[in-house]
Amino acid sequence: GKIQLPGLQPELLRKLKEKNVDFAAHPPKINMGDAIFELLGNLAFPLLLLGSLFLRSSQLNNPGGPNLPFGLGRSRAKVQVEPNTGVTFDDVAGIDDAKQEFKEIVEFFKSPEKLAAVGAKIPKGVLMIGPPGTGKTLLAKAIAGEAGVPFISLSGSESIAVFVGVGPSRVRDLFSKAKANAPCLVFIDEIDAVGRQGGTGIGGGNDEREQTLNQLHTEMDGFE
Repeated sequence: GKIQLPGLQPELLRKLKEKNVDFAAHPPKINMGDAIFELLGNLAFPLLLLGSLFLRSSQLNNPGGPNLPFGLGRSRAKVQVEPNTGVTFDDVAGIDDAKQEFKEIVEFFKSPEKLAAVGAKIPKGVLMIGPPGTGKTLLAKAIAGEAGVPFISLSGSESIAVFVGVGPSRVRDLFSKAKANAPCLVFIDEIDAVGRQGGTGIGGGNDEREQTLNQLHTEMDGFE
């Protein structure tokens, strides 16, 4: 019968000769399908490594973010370009003190020249705190509706991504949309998903959440 040996066995060959055993050696038959599969398996890791390097290079060369493959860097923000959101302060009930405060924000949008004349500066952001379902999103829409500016909304959890660098890219793309529709109101819901205490992740300074938060700070500091 035929027996396939795993490799050259000098000791076995010597014993066969000593016992005068007739034998013949033939090269194993090569299955092209298996050979191609094995070749692809050997190339998988180098190709994956090259792809990762290319992705990282593209990210560094295109800091805007939207050019990342498969649209990973694009923000999932919902842009309501029409100035009328269909919501006003009359639709918000039970938080009169908050509405009074936000009427000043509306004045910033409507008459910025009057405020600039007296040296006032438009706030770059307002933090609304409260349990879910207390009207924060409705109030934000009311501000945009009263001011007559586009409303851009994004969930903070949507800014967090599995791939490193995608979160900051989405933040950059979000503010690119805001600049393209300025003046406008940007509403980030559940920002606590991003804005936890920095440096508490496993990756420390390289943690994706912290990078996203840092990018948010950078964009807000430079946003006019």
